[in-house]
Amino acid sequence: MTSTTVEVWPGRPHPLGATRDGEGTNNAQYSENATGVTLCLFDTAGTETQIALPKVTNYVWHGFLPGIGPGQRYGFRVDGPYEPEQGHRFNVNKLLIDPYAKALTGNIHFGPELFSFPVEHVEDGDGETSLLENCDLNFSDMDSAAAMPKAVVSDASFDWEGDRPPDVAWDQTIIYEVHVRGFTQQNEKIPAALRGTYAGMAHPEAIAHLKSLGITAVELLPVHHFNKYPGHLVTTGLHNYWGYDSLAYFAPQSDYSSEEGQQVKEFKEMVKALHKEGIEVILDVVYNHTGEGNHLGPTLTLKGIDNAAYYRLVESSPRYYMDFTGCGNSLNVRHPQVLKLIMDSLRYWVQEMHVDGFRFDLASALARELYEVDRLSSFFDIIHQDPILSTTKLIAEPWDLGEGGYQVGNFPLLWSEWNGKYRDTIRDFWRGERYTLGDFAFRFTGSSDLYQDDGRLPHASINFITAHDGFTLNDLVSYNEKHNEANGEGNRDGESYNRSWNCGIEGETDDADVLALRARQRRNYLTTLMLSQGVPMILGGDEMGRTTQGNNNTYCQDNSLSWFDWQLQAEDDSLLAFTRKLIEFRRAHPIFSRHQWFFGREIHGSGVVDIGWFHADGTRIGDPEWHDGSIKSISIFLNGAEIPNLDRKGQRILDDSFLLLFNPSEEPLDFMIPESIETKEWQVVLDTCRTDGFVEQGRIYKRDQTILVSARSLVILDCPHCFSVAGLKDN
Repeated sequence: MTSTTVEVWPGRPHPLGATRDGEGTNNAQYSENATGVTLCLFDTAGTETQIALPKVTNYVWHGFLPGIGPGQRYGFRVDGPYEPEQGHRFNVNKLLIDPYAKALTGNIHFGPELFSFPVEHVEDGDGETSLLENCDLNFSDMDSAAAMPKAVVSDASFDWEGDRPPDVAWDQTIIYEVHVRGFTQQNEKIPAALRGTYAGMAHPEAIAHLKSLGITAVELLPVHHFNKYPGHLVTTGLHNYWGYDSLAYFAPQSDYSSEEGQQVKEFKEMVKALHKEGIEVILDVVYNHTGEGNHLGPTLTLKGIDNAAYYRLVESSPRYYMDFTGCGNSLNVRHPQVLKLIMDSLRYWVQEMHVDGFRFDLASALARELYEVDRLSSFFDIIHQDPILSTTKLIAEPWDLGEGGYQVGNFPLLWSEWNGKYRDTIRDFWRGERYTLGDFAFRFTGSSDLYQDDGRLPHASINFITAHDGFTLNDLVSYNEKHNEANGEGNRDGESYNRSWNCGIEGETDDADVLALRARQRRNYLTTLMLSQGVPMILGGDEMGRTTQGNNNTYCQDNSLSWFDWQLQAEDDSLLAFTRKLIEFRRAHPIFSRHQWFFGREIHGSGVVDIGWFHADGTRIGDPEWHDGSIKSISIFLNGAEIPNLDRKGQRILDDSFLLLFNPSEEPLDFMIPESIETKEWQVVLDTCRTDGFVEQGRIYKRDQTILVSARSLVILDCPHCFSVAGLKDN
């Protein structure tokens, strides 16, 4: 460490973070309870130079350093009281990450120096150790600089070459949830140096796969720089793979760069390349908590900058944190500076990094102004009125772990939601568990019971069967129980109730009948997803049968267990080919993605209805039967002549009419074409009992005929070009 030899001017209190101009760099840091803030500069050898920021304006400590430019490494030390029982955890011995840093170098090296207190352990009866409960009341003077990543003054210049957002309409959107690293890490068609990086995702081979599927948006697991080595994983040899422990809300994760120090440029190149192919970029963002943990966690950034301002503390005992996330802490979204941090970050990713939307992890936690979830909280008000963010795709994970945190259907206008009720209902439907036809009907038609009364449209429902958290599609039909032993937690982690069914044998098998049933179930799930009203989301890799061997919580598995196995499509591409055709089928027929609700009543005085619900024998489903959990099959008529939508040119949208025959039971079932449908002929276009699913020249059926639908199968009948006659009598 050296004494200050760098000239420093008063500078400005805004913008926060390190901002360069032609003469130097302005540094500004918010802390209302600090007694001093020191900027620490580091050279390539790690030598530290400390400069006390000379001026404070409205709790912002600031100073301008002439001559300092891009590439300069830095951090902060913040002085103030170390009084945990009062909520203050200042420790000038800890180097802190700038929460406004645009780039970081390296990762945290876990050790006792990261903690603001002397680390003392206690061993339990099972031989496991944990921190002694009261050790945080003491003070540690160990210096953490050598163990911490350094922020880097960033060069924002970039040639976007006229890049514009694809601006894909919600009703045309197909989301693909994917991990930047896992997607290309084992793709041998991509150069080895680029695999697992932003550049790998921008590679033509990666984009070609997305285009061939018909994907319109990638939803990337967290790319904010995160705590890769949390303490509980250090002794296991594993590390944080998913990234749900953010440390810097402006900085792309440096490990996903193919070239050291180029993560900002490579991320922009990735977005630009995807946009050129009409694919939007949605970020999974974690503004509900950080990677600093609870009162026994390390001091890495906000905890040392101003713990009492940035975190939600227990009012009666501010030594402890409110934890609505299960991760130890919750950001204090009641505080104006925390709201500013979140909003500044969101705007940065839209304006500077050109992303198209966000999926908010545990979004209910952001709504908690008090203890209850307030759907009209300040966070949502600010988003709603923001001219930049209000035009992006906004997706909520509508739950957290606090009391009353399950808020599916309760988010305001502009917001779409991961529809957990859709996932649960469709899983139960195809595995033969008890459900009601009413619940299935609501989920299949966009969940109007959840969203319509709020003025929202079907795209408010993000429909999914699987996601990163839980079984893959392959494992959903292959395992009854989780198998998370590889995580080193005695299989105690992860969800125990998965609504899965192994089709008769647990895990891998050579049984031909079981394998055929599993393949059919995969097709059933994917087909139902693509036929349902709302926005479909596919878990990346499901289209090729990716497995995690029954592990439903691969958060710490940065290895082949989580990475895409591209050999699967080389060995058997039938599922991939089916998925491609299925998405193409959805996109070709707007009746499955229409942006208005199905009403089930007469439309436009035409004497016909837009949707009809029938038993297998062709009779209509009566009101009491919607709540009868014993009914196992259903046929659905979708009237393509009555789509109350206009395209962007104002032209009325017309489509074929379809009859969908669902048989989730264990036995084949004869379906009668309903007499009340005024269509003379129907042609089979898809049968999930078939390996390839789709039928080139399907059999023609007439109104007086029955159709045998195999056990656990779905058949689609098409009445093409019958716009004026495909009526369903409303009587």
